[in-house]
Amino acid sequence: MRKFTLNILLCTILFAIQGVAQDVNFQATAKNVVRTGERFNLIYTLNAEGSGFRGPQIENFRVLSGPSSSQSSSIQIINGKVSQSVELTFTYLLSAGNDEGLFEIPPAKVNLDGKTYESNAVKIQVVKGDTQSQQGTQQGTQNQGSTGTTQDTENLKDDVFVRAVVNKTNPYQGEQIVVTYKLYFRINVSAPDFIKEPSFKGFWVSDLMRDRKSYLQYTETYNGQQYNVAELKKAALFPQRSGDIVIDPVELNIQAQVRAQNQQRSRDPFFDNFFNDPFFNRYRTVEVPLTSNGLKINVKALPTSNKPANFSGGVGDFNFSSSIDKTQLKANEALNLKFTVSGTGNVELIDRINVTFPPDFEVYDPKVTKNINTTQNGVSGSKTFEYLIIPRNPGKFTIDKVNFSYFDLKSKQYKILTSPEYNIDVEKGEGTATNISYSGVNQADIKYIGSDIRFIRTMNPDLRIVGSYFFGSGIFYILLILPVILFIAFTIIWKNELKKRSNIALMRNRKATKVAKKRMKKAQGFLKENKKDEFYVEVSQALWGYLSDKFSIPLSNLSMTTVSETLQQRDVDENTLNRFIDTLNNCEFARFAPGDSTVEMEKIYIESVNIISKMESELK
Repeated sequence: MRKFTLNILLCTILFAIQGVAQDVNFQATAKNVVRTGERFNLIYTLNAEGSGFRGPQIENFRVLSGPSSSQSSSIQIINGKVSQSVELTFTYLLSAGNDEGLFEIPPAKVNLDGKTYESNAVKIQVVKGDTQSQQGTQQGTQNQGSTGTTQDTENLKDDVFVRAVVNKTNPYQGEQIVVTYKLYFRINVSAPDFIKEPSFKGFWVSDLMRDRKSYLQYTETYNGQQYNVAELKKAALFPQRSGDIVIDPVELNIQAQVRAQNQQRSRDPFFDNFFNDPFFNRYRTVEVPLTSNGLKINVKALPTSNKPANFSGGVGDFNFSSSIDKTQLKANEALNLKFTVSGTGNVELIDRINVTFPPDFEVYDPKVTKNINTTQNGVSGSKTFEYLIIPRNPGKFTIDKVNFSYFDLKSKQYKILTSPEYNIDVEKGEGTATNISYSGVNQADIKYIGSDIRFIRTMNPDLRIVGSYFFGSGIFYILLILPVILFIAFTIIWKNELKKRSNIALMRNRKATKVAKKRMKKAQGFLKENKKDEFYVEVSQALWGYLSDKFSIPLSNLSMTTVSETLQQRDVDENTLNRFIDTLNNCEFARFAPGDSTVEMEKIYIESVNIISKMESELK
């Protein structure tokens, strides 16, 4: 009970201390002189708990990261007197450009107790520096982080780090391997900012994460410790040469949250234990530079023994198939022959199929179609080579078997797959290229040779009189003048329409029937719901409103007498006039009449709809 009372008392004292006014100091600091390309920190320090930090517009320097914020506090108890200080910092990591000179960074702003405070401006001199000094300065800046120290980074090396992992370090040339960059962490971290992207010189690369919108995360045990793991990058690599190939490390920065312990303690052991309470420990954000391990891949050369002469370069596990759309046709007709390679491996790098065609066949370059799938396990898919073939002479021809060879990783041997032989029976055609039929290939890919006698045109040519042109013809001048005429007509019609719309009486007259029908539709809804009062109000307003809009008579001036006189002046049939007045009277009487209200409401509704329609037809 005594300890709880002391805790409450101390909390009250601390909150009271926070309420004491103090001089606000908002200060910006940075190095006065930096070298071209050097990285350095720009730090804004506030000795209070502010909010709404607004950084400056930074020019002439590259912003690598930030602003990252952190907050620290310290408490002192000396001779029974308690004092507390709060410090809030905002840090940028900047890089100097290649331009030399004196540059100024404008002030930043922050809000505190409803007031806006402005920092000082910072002037930085950029001088030319040698490469070694720049690299040393950059390395030192990375080790410090944006808001942390070298000690912070050392303390976090077992809590957050990045590894490059490869599924195979001794592949064959052309064999697929998968490299994954994993972020291991046991503290709160933010998305990484890559300073140096992975470089895969000597490899053909396929990104396995290009369609992924978020990082794949899971838990993994490493060196006896359990970590959260996020896969940052993943790629399928195909080595293009044998020998040792080195993959350089990647460099990145992350923002990590660490606990900001109170550095100053009281001289009382009781208060020291009390300050260890998590309530008095706040978190701050530090920037942690990370560097992955490098990788050394020992690529084995493909065996030379039993290597086929027409080796395609394929390495993996493949299937080979072929198809032809017809084997009987006439000369100068077209046929399509397809070869498809499918499977797992470097299918995208297979660029040709070795086919031998009869000399009487005209063959165009193949149309290549790819269907590639990228998954977490690597690359697979198919590649199709489609040939357009045109036999020019009749006869019986043979397209020989086609061999496709690849290196099989399972058996560590070369394999040869063979397509069937195709016998083509070509009958005599009409001898012209104009009768060629084809499918499956773009028309733009087809060209005909016109220098041979077999391609002389036999149809009647489309001849024109020399000197007859579309320019200067009658149709040319009609099409030239037509837009002007249409524009003038549109302008006249639009002005007339604007004039009509400015006539309020005319517009009300035009919309009278539409407004009345809208009210009658609303009245029909009240009829179905058996809402008597609302129904008669809408019907009455529809009838009176129709007359008001149709004849531009204010509602305040409408009466049975003015209605009768107005309709007589418009030569409305006397019978129609009497029906309209009777409908108005019936609407008022039925509203308060006893009996079955539903039957009477339906009768009034039908009378109102009919008389409005009748009146509209006579007033047209």
